[in-house]
Amino acid sequence: MQVAVVTFDGFNELDSFVASALINRCRKDGLEAFITTPTPGVTSMNGVEVSGQRPLEFVSEADVVLIGSGIKAREVAADDRLLARLPLDPARQLIAAQCSGALVLARLGLLDGMPACTDRTSRPFVEACGVTVLDVPFHTEGNIATAGGCLASQYLATWVIGRTVGLDAARGVLDYVAPVGENEETVERALRAVRSGEAAALR
Repeated sequence: MQVAVVTFDGFNELDSFVASALINRCRKDGLEAFITTPTPGVTSMNGVEVSGQRPLEFVSEADVVLIGSGIKAREVAADDRLLARLPLDPARQLIAAQCSGALVLARLGLLDGMPACTDRTSRPFVEACGVTVLDVPFHTEGNIATAGGCLASQYLATWVIGRTVGLDAARGVLDYVAPVGENEETVERALRAVRSGEAAALR
C-alpha cells in the first residue's frame, strides 16, 4: 500500500515529515509513504529544500493521499491547473488533509456537507468555502479525514496505519516514538483522538 504525502512549496515540515516518518515505520507490513511534489523540488516555510520522491501524478495510483499545509495553501487552493492534477477518489482511496490542506479538499468538493478540522489561522478561509470547522484535532467520515494543529499529524498517521495495517501496528509505532515515560499516555491520546473523530461522524 502506497501513501502520497502531497507537499507543496512553502510546506510545513511538521505535516509532511511527521506523518511520513510514522507511516514508514510500517514498511515491513507493506505500507510506505512518499513525499509527493508538484515540481522536482520544493522549499519549506522555513527554507528547507526537499526533492520530491514521487511526482504529483503519483496521487492517481496511491492508496492513501495526505494533503499537507503550508504558507502558500491559499495560492494552491486557487490554482485550478494545479488542482486538476489531483484526481482524488474517496471511493477507493483514503484521503486526508492537515490544517490548511483542508482548503484543497474544500476546493476539490470533497468536504461538501462534511465538517472539517484545520488550524486557527486557516479557519476563516476554510469557513469561507462553506465548511463548518470543528474545535477538535481530528475528524473523519468514511474515507476522508482532516486534522487541525501541526502536531495532529500524529493522529492522521494513526488513522492511516489503523485503517490499512491495523490498530496493533499503530500502537506499536506510537509506543516506539513516544517520549520516554509517556508511552501509554501518548498511545492512548492518539487512539482516543481518532476514535472520537470517527464517533462524532456517527452522531
